[in-house]
Amino acid sequence: MSKNLTKRAEDYSRWYNELVVKADLAENSGVRGCMVIKPYGYAIWEKMQAELDKMFKETGHSNAYFPLFVPKSMFEAEEKNAEGFAKECAIVTHYRLKNDETRPGKLMVDPNAKLEEELIVRPTSEAIIWSTYKNWVQSYRDLPLLINQWANVVRWEMRTRLFLRTAEFLWQEGHTAHATKAEAIEESEKMMNVYADFVQNFMAIPVIKGLKTETERFAGAEETYCIEALMQDGKALQAGTSHFLGQNFAKAFDVKFANQEGKQEHVWGTSWGVSTRLMGALVMTHSDDNGLVLPPNLAPIQVVIVPIYKSDEELEKITTVVEDLTKQFKKMNITVKYDNRTTQKPGFKFAEWELKGVPVRIAVGPKDLENGTFEVARRDTLTKEVIANEGIVNYISDLLETIQNDLFAKALDYRNAHITEVTTFEEFQDVLENKTGFVAAHWDGTAETEEKIKELTKATIRCIPLDRVEEEGKCVFSGAKSTGRVLFAKAY
Repeated sequence: MSKNLTKRAEDYSRWYNELVVKADLAENSGVRGCMVIKPYGYAIWEKMQAELDKMFKETGHSNAYFPLFVPKSMFEAEEKNAEGFAKECAIVTHYRLKNDETRPGKLMVDPNAKLEEELIVRPTSEAIIWSTYKNWVQSYRDLPLLINQWANVVRWEMRTRLFLRTAEFLWQEGHTAHATKAEAIEESEKMMNVYADFVQNFMAIPVIKGLKTETERFAGAEETYCIEALMQDGKALQAGTSHFLGQNFAKAFDVKFANQEGKQEHVWGTSWGVSTRLMGALVMTHSDDNGLVLPPNLAPIQVVIVPIYKSDEELEKITTVVEDLTKQFKKMNITVKYDNRTTQKPGFKFAEWELKGVPVRIAVGPKDLENGTFEVARRDTLTKEVIANEGIVNYISDLLETIQNDLFAKALDYRNAHITEVTTFEEFQDVLENKTGFVAAHWDGTAETEEKIKELTKATIRCIPLDRVEEEGKCVFSGAKSTGRVLFAKAY
């Protein structure tokens, strides 16, 4: 098959858009700004979902489901949150259609079916969840409440890109309630660490843990913890956020509990989430000009076996060997596909599975059967080896682990090479334009300076790293006093 992918060096954005479609991950739908996630793409998302779900449950969380619609008055209750999302909201105003008398066979909105109160299609679920928590919490014995939901949300984006920014997307959102401030902060930090573990160990993407500035913080939060990743084009991508909400939502929805002394107090809250944006991060961190490169931990198919034959008899012999091999792989929980389609030639199959990023490809022909060998190809390095039949399963198992670790190491080397300390604004601009990546610079802590830098360079403060060195310095823009460096970057 001809891939005809645009080269990353030519046009990175176009390469990404083409790859997502050609690798069968997703496509634009008939609904403006929305996407169809195709079976292969959804299989990757399911693996992400399964692993994250396991991690949430191991940390004591339970899944629930809350309504898609939020009454407008409920949505308005927490003012900062409502204000922050107001421009992105889709609103339901009517509940019925009727036949259009002026256009036979067509429908129109029934003007007599106007809702008494408009319903917001959830851009996030704090309002509906906290209004529910009011009924669930009476005493300190009811706490902590540790709830997660897997859901779709709608944010009316005008400029959309598959996975990275769509009007509707899939995500999970955790919402927890606690008796003390310290407990809620601990929860926020814990979930940031869960996300970091997942993204690094399963997606093989290195991340920087940090805090958002007040300007970049989630609307309605006291503090936003985040993990930031760097894509191959030197742009940053926010891979997950965890918010300490203080008592803001508890006060807005009057969620109180009787403490051990019997006194009424407002609970302390958190919320945290990752979305199908992670699919975009996965594509952009590892893939190359030949197509997808998937880390074995998330690949729907970890090993593909392609037979090479000239006669039905040869195919039969190969199939017998492969069936035995497949059973062995399955015992080791390695997902394997035997591509025995007779409608496509081996060369086509090689190109297809390379495009789809399958980590390991095994080719087997009559000569391999004679010699007791297999040809094993790695997708990440595009290298091939001839491996003896005996011990092949253990060899592949170890190889998958090696590929996982190598992908992380490669991405980490790239990330570390693209964190640049600067002292002047000229240096700052030069690095952004020519080297790209994270720019570590002193900042005076003001929103004015942050906004001005964004206006002049399109770079934002991605995070204040949790492990930053507290040191005196001068702001890269204003020259005012600074207590430490923050990370700037252009971002998705």
